[in-house]
Amino acid sequence: MEPVAQGPDTPWLFKGSDIPPDRSWTYGVLSNGLKYAVRKNGVPPGQVAIRVAIGTGSLMETDSERGFAHLIEHLTFRGSVHVPDGESKRVWQRLGVTFGSDSNASTSFTQTVYKLDLPSATPAGLDESMKILSGMMAEPTLTQAALDAERPVVLSEQREQPGPQVRFGDAVRALFFAGQPLSDRSPIGNVDTLQAATAASVKAFHDRWYRPDRAIIVIAGDADPAILEAMVKKHFAGWQGNGPSPAEPKFGSPKAGEPVAAAVSEPTMPTLVQMAVLRPWTVGDDTILFNQERMIDQIALRILNRRLESRARAGGSYISAGANLDDVSRSANITQLSILPLGDDWAAALRDVRQSIADAMRTAPTQAEIDREVAEIRAGMENEVRTAPVTAGALLADNLIAATDIRETVAGPETSLRIFEGAVTKKFFTPARVQAATRKVFAGTATRAIVNTRTPDPTAQTKLTAALTQKIAGSASRRSGQGAIGFDRLPSLGKPGAITARSMALSDPPIERVDFANGSSLLLFPNESETGKVYVRVRFGRGLNALPADRRTPAFAADLALVASGIQTPKGVLGQEELDRLTGGRQIGLSFGIDDDAFSLSGITTAADLADQLKLIAAKLQSPAWDPAPVARARAVMLASYDALGASPDGVMARDLDALLHDNDPRWGTPDRKEIEALTPAAFKALWAPLLASGPIEVQVFGDVQQQPAIDAVAATIGAMAPRPAANTPPPPVRFPAHVATPVTRTHSGQPNQAAAAIAWPTGAGSAGLTESRKLEVLAAVFRDRLLDRLRSQAGVSYSPNVDNGWPVGLPGGGRIMAIGMVPPDKTGFFFDLARELAADLVKTPVPEDELDRAKLPVIQMIARMSSGNMFWMNQTQGGTRDPARLAAIPGIINDIRATTPAELQALAAKYLVPAKDWSMQVLPEKK
Repeated sequence: MEPVAQGPDTPWLFKGSDIPPDRSWTYGVLSNGLKYAVRKNGVPPGQVAIRVAIGTGSLMETDSERGFAHLIEHLTFRGSVHVPDGESKRVWQRLGVTFGSDSNASTSFTQTVYKLDLPSATPAGLDESMKILSGMMAEPTLTQAALDAERPVVLSEQREQPGPQVRFGDAVRALFFAGQPLSDRSPIGNVDTLQAATAASVKAFHDRWYRPDRAIIVIAGDADPAILEAMVKKHFAGWQGNGPSPAEPKFGSPKAGEPVAAAVSEPTMPTLVQMAVLRPWTVGDDTILFNQERMIDQIALRILNRRLESRARAGGSYISAGANLDDVSRSANITQLSILPLGDDWAAALRDVRQSIADAMRTAPTQAEIDREVAEIRAGMENEVRTAPVTAGALLADNLIAATDIRETVAGPETSLRIFEGAVTKKFFTPARVQAATRKVFAGTATRAIVNTRTPDPTAQTKLTAALTQKIAGSASRRSGQGAIGFDRLPSLGKPGAITARSMALSDPPIERVDFANGSSLLLFPNESETGKVYVRVRFGRGLNALPADRRTPAFAADLALVASGIQTPKGVLGQEELDRLTGGRQIGLSFGIDDDAFSLSGITTAADLADQLKLIAAKLQSPAWDPAPVARARAVMLASYDALGASPDGVMARDLDALLHDNDPRWGTPDRKEIEALTPAAFKALWAPLLASGPIEVQVFGDVQQQPAIDAVAATIGAMAPRPAANTPPPPVRFPAHVATPVTRTHSGQPNQAAAAIAWPTGAGSAGLTESRKLEVLAAVFRDRLLDRLRSQAGVSYSPNVDNGWPVGLPGGGRIMAIGMVPPDKTGFFFDLARELAADLVKTPVPEDELDRAKLPVIQMIARMSSGNMFWMNQTQGGTRDPARLAAIPGIINDIRATTPAELQALAAKYLVPAKDWSMQVLPEKK
């Protein structure tokens, strides 16, 4: 690719770069210094994604202002010159915005970003939203009353962070970035400075950093770019900064004279090592050559990571290890390694990883290794080109904002591919160059590492320091077997299956049903809504309904070990290594899932690769292999992370809540340590071999594919398999726990100021109640909004409480409405009282019309946006060939919600939110 010369019309993002600007964006700079970029994007239809980035974060704070950037983010959402306290949320709800997902913000070390995804954006709604955002940036309500109201919310967010992970992250930054401001900064701040904050001190920070010349607005949406540009000018051109623009802070560079090793002991975290090679972060021009040379670095690390993964799969000294290259917070360019040892012998794991690095530095890779990575990168980039027309506007806006933070450009997918192919043409990817890149990325100003041990080890730091300086001889990494494997290696499936019936399963959208002689069925939806993508899901068996309800089984290890166990062929086993080579350079995936009423093997592919995608899935079902190594690795992974589940209230909830909500049914919840330790390859095979062979198959093929080729591909694969009889035994019952007068109590070993509470009411299940389940979504939305207002905005007790509606379509029971939240230990009673109070009020008093509309519209808009993608329709229609009621209920989705009345909600609340049936649970800190 030829570089592009700079000129007067060069957009601000591309100043100093010779990369051709992506002209689908319109760039501009207002007279007050504010930069903007807007573009038309119709994915999903009607939505406009708005991002406002302010160039300030925790690295811009003084010692007495720690946490102020994040605090202002919170205060800005409360109220501003154009809206009173709390009103912006209600305005946006009336426009269909879901609080927390469509409207949100984040603060990093160097940037604060405000996000608004405006669904069904009318001109009036867009105008009102831009007006609100302009007031939030220029004149937020920074009064003492607002500060006093929001400070407890920020402190709740800080309190709810996972203690061990936060402490380890702090220790990593302190070591890696010693001598730099990043070493002791965190966006969340600290309690002392947040408690000491005053309206005057917070306003002073805002006035210093919230300025138009430090702001960037990015908008991607289903609107004329001229309109979007006019909105920016109308609402932001009058914004003026207060006082002189502050100087950009100095973030320093890595220093060589600092300690090289550190050791911490977090018993609930696994033993692990983090290692980094640090170099100064330099602001250079983002040029074509720079990107091509960085691609060599990336290929060097991809080859290393593939070798490390191969060593782990073969049963090495570590469960996993990997390296990545990154620019961190404008403070350092860093090559970072993460190593999870097998057991507690971190020294052996570190030595083996360093041996692989030393070997890569000493001996050049083969051209075959390089060509494999080049092929996979090319395939991914070509797929990005194909799917570019259906890339969501929100993702495009996020990517551009992220690039501005690290001073990079954003090239379109075609330009990126041409830059990559230019490097291939120039023969950049040779063994000598990749070897040189390996040496480069593992050289720098400093090499540092930190280890976490389960038990305190006063010698760990000394041992780690010695390990980092120990000369490593290197060992020959596995380099054989890099050649491609053809799909002809897969076992034969037989003759294509005969079609016995064809019909329209659904008219809008037009989804066809095709039945085959072997009992399998296809739901097919050819459409171009997602250009270049074809979604495949093969459902078989009975899922959770097929698992015993009276004992634990090795089902818990399936997502880690089942696919990796491989495929049996006439010439031997194709394990995970061989399957990677089989699919290399192709858009073919393979993932396993357990649904309520089926197991599934899925992948996202293309029309060109669909036949082989289906062939791979059929081979896995018909001829599974049972390599014991993935089972051993799954056991090691689960044991390494097990203690973390008990180290926080949300970890305990994740471990225990589902099983308790199902009356201790072992199909839900997490196995205990002894059950994980007892996992064997023989037991795993004994469970899964018959399940893989069980039950008729339902195939879903949705996406950018022609009708007849898709039918032919299914006929030649799934349709060619032997018939699979359906099970006739009824599924086990699904039970909701009995009412408890006092909450079920569990304890955690983490921070003493953390607790969690959950309360649930039983509802229903099955396809016959789908209309009712949708109206329960509206009831849950009203409940959630009230709980959020009372628990977070007013009381400041919990940062992110939630109310969830669960209605399992494929089970005979188990539905529930549940309220859950992280709270201080002395506030669990307050949580339960408040939840019951809100439930009782929903039974007693009809929901006002405005509140009902603010609950319904975001749900309707969420469905409307999701329905532009194939996954939505796959999830709605799955199981429809066995249970036609699911298909019959689809046309009423939107109307079921839109037509919901206050009286219906009140009736549903009276039916289900019954005090005598509620069940509650709390997780409290252990008594020391």
